[in-house]
Amino acid sequence: MGRNDTVLMMGLTVALFVIFSGPVATLLDYVREIEETRGLHLLPALVILATIFSFHQLRKRQEIRVESLSVARAAQDATERAAEMSRLVAFGHALARTMDSESADSIRGVLHAHLPLLAPGRGVWVMTRTRAGHWESQATVGESMPADRERAARRALGEADPVVGPSPTEVCFPMIIGGVPEGVLGVAPEPALTDHQRSVLSAAAALLAVSLKNSELFREVRENSVRDALTGCFNRRHSMDVLDSELRRTRRSRSTFSLLMFDLDHFKEINDRHGHLCGDAVLAQVAHRMKAVLRGSDVKCRWGGEEFLVLLPDTCLEPGARHVAEMLRRDLEEHPIHWNDHTVVITASFGITEVVMGADDATAMIGRADAALYEAKQLGRNRVVVAGMAAAQAV
Repeated sequence: MGRNDTVLMMGLTVALFVIFSGPVATLLDYVREIEETRGLHLLPALVILATIFSFHQLRKRQEIRVESLSVARAAQDATERAAEMSRLVAFGHALARTMDSESADSIRGVLHAHLPLLAPGRGVWVMTRTRAGHWESQATVGESMPADRERAARRALGEADPVVGPSPTEVCFPMIIGGVPEGVLGVAPEPALTDHQRSVLSAAAALLAVSLKNSELFREVRENSVRDALTGCFNRRHSMDVLDSELRRTRRSRSTFSLLMFDLDHFKEINDRHGHLCGDAVLAQVAHRMKAVLRGSDVKCRWGGEEFLVLLPDTCLEPGARHVAEMLRRDLEEHPIHWNDHTVVITASFGITEVVMGADDATAMIGRADAALYEAKQLGRNRVVVAGMAAAQAV
């Protein structure tokens, strides 16, 4: 009841007392008469009973109020927990949608969008560890961050020395898959975390660990599907896809594009004389020299066996592609490998060609480069031959 209701009840009580004052007086006289004639004390007993009944009703009302407040708090806690679980489920769904993505930025985007919802009003950070043992920051949300997050992460995994002095203030949740730590999810401790909030953040750390591991495995599988395991160069199928894409880009931008194909000289004799392990070492050395000499934008491919293909975007035939081929040819010859007290000199024959605008496709370009490569072999090997000069000049 409100204040106005209390005043109304008091007025009603007074009015009833005035109305029934006569009968009440008669009743009291009758009670006194009974007390005098029978020797009973009815009025004190009635007062005591009324007082006890009133006190009982008041206590009961307080218990009901306390129970109602408890139920309301429980309902509020249940609502908050349901909301937290809903946010956790949304976080899991968002991570699941990044499984087919090649970019780590997609996971970082999910972290920046959902971590403030999972730990509202707190600073949150995520550190992951690479295979080389280095720590990388994946997300930082909020302003209050520990100065040395890497040390905090290592300490959470038991890899850092204990801190001398006050205990660390950050709360860390390790992300572990199959017993192997993948990283740490850290949050600011203020305000104090409830047990349910800790459970939610632990579950979030587990979901994130699974997502990061799956993303890593997805990248590895895709990388293995497009790269040659021995040399690390792109395989033949992927090189055709890249070549088609580069030709389309060249047509749109009307830019230049060259291609060189080379084959290692007398590679079968190397395998026969020194063994196939030596042949593998030669191929690995060729790939290493390609990475050292060529640009990062140049696409290095293992076409098959000891034959390689290099795509040179935005490079004209003369002098660009010829210069690149000559530079790579000399570099291979100047860097032999040493195998079982033998020095194995690496030489290669090159065929190069340039795109013919409006009349070229991947098969035609490779055919011209292959023909030039065959001519280089016929002319004595370890040389560069330009294919289709007349056609190339028609651009």
